[in-house]
Amino acid sequence: MIELEYRLQFLTPAFLGNAEQTAQWRTPPIKALLRQWWRVAFAADQPGGVDVAAMRQAEGRLFGHAWLENDRDARGQKVAARRSAIRLRLSDWSLGDMPASRWESLSTVRHPEVAQPVPADLYLGYGPVTLPRGQRVPTLKAGAAIQAGKRAELRLAVVDHEAERLQRALSLMNLYGTLGGRSRNGWGSFSLTPMEGTPALSATLDHRVTLPWRDALTSDWAQAIGTSDQRPLIWQTGPCDDWKKAMVQLARTKIELRTQFRFPQDRPDGQIHERHWLSYPVTRHDVAAWKRDNLRLPNSLRFKVRADADGKLRGVIFHMPCQPPPAFRPDRRALEQVWAKVHAYLDQPTSNLKRIAA
Repeated sequence: MIELEYRLQFLTPAFLGNAEQTAQWRTPPIKALLRQWWRVAFAADQPGGVDVAAMRQAEGRLFGHAWLENDRDARGQKVAARRSAIRLRLSDWSLGDMPASRWESLSTVRHPEVAQPVPADLYLGYGPVTLPRGQRVPTLKAGAAIQAGKRAELRLAVVDHEAERLQRALSLMNLYGTLGGRSRNGWGSFSLTPMEGTPALSATLDHRVTLPWRDALTSDWAQAIGTSDQRPLIWQTGPCDDWKKAMVQLARTKIELRTQFRFPQDRPDGQIHERHWLSYPVTRHDVAAWKRDNLRLPNSLRFKVRADADGKLRGVIFHMPCQPPPAFRPDRRALEQVWAKVHAYLDQPTSNLKRIAA
C-alpha cells in the first residue's frame, strides 16, 4: 500500500451533510468524488474507447462492490462482495459551524425573466439556500454549512498498482472537484495540498482526459473534458478578493448563458425547447413527457472556484459533455446547436471570461 496525505481546504461554503441533513465533514462524499474522477482517468487509459463493462469490473475490485457477478479472489474462488482496496481517513469529523443565523446573503444579480434582482446565493444554491415565506433575505435551509477556509487532513492508503491512476484522479479533483449539495454550481469548491512526503499534484491538463465535444456526445456519461479547436472548454473569471465575489460572477454568467435561449411564450407549452437541453427541470417550463416520467437532467457545464498563487480567487467554468439518457430521446442536432451557442457565448469578449489551458 502507498500512503498519501493532503490538506483539504474549502474555498466556498460546502453543503456537505450527514443523514440528519446537518453539515459535517465526512469521507463517503470524498470517496464518491474520487471514484468519479477515477473513471475519467480510467477512460484516458483506453485510447481505443472505453469498455464500460471492463471499467465497472476494475472499479468494483478497487472501490468495493456487492454486485459483480464474475469477481474472484486471489485463490480463484468466486466472491459475491469485496471490500474497498482504498482507505480514507479525515483528521476532522466535526459539524459545520456556519449556522443559518450567520449566513450572509450575496449580492443580487439581474435576471431578465424575474421582476426583482435575484440574490446570487439563492440562484446558485437553491435548495440548501432558501427564502423563507414572508422574508426578503435568503438563509440556509438546514442548520449549518461548512465555512469557506475550513480545512482538514485527508489521508489515503491505496494499492500500489492503482496509485498512479488514483494520483491523476486526485489531480483532477484538485483542479475541478467540488463536494456537497449544489456543487456543480461551485459550492463546496476545495483545494488539495500535498503534505510532506506526498508527491505534488499536476497543475496541467493531460490531453488524454479531453475529447472533442461532439465526439463526447456519443456517450451518456461524462468521461472527459470537452475541447473545441483543439483547446479545452475551460474558462475563468477575473480575480476576486473573496469567494462571494467569485460566486456572484458565476451566477451572472449562468443567468446570461441560459436566458439567451428564450422560450416562445411565458406560459409553459409542454414542448421541448433549446434551454431544456442544458438541464431539466426548468422553473415554470415543464416538458410534458419528461414531467410525466419524472426525468432529471443535470447540467454538464460545471463551476469551480480556485485560488491563484497570490491568493486571489477565480471562478472556473468547464464543460464535460455527454448525451442525455435514452429516456429523454435526445436530439443530436439540437444538442449540438445548443452547446455550440453556449461555447460561443463564453468565448465572446463581453462575457469577461478567458479560455484557459487547465
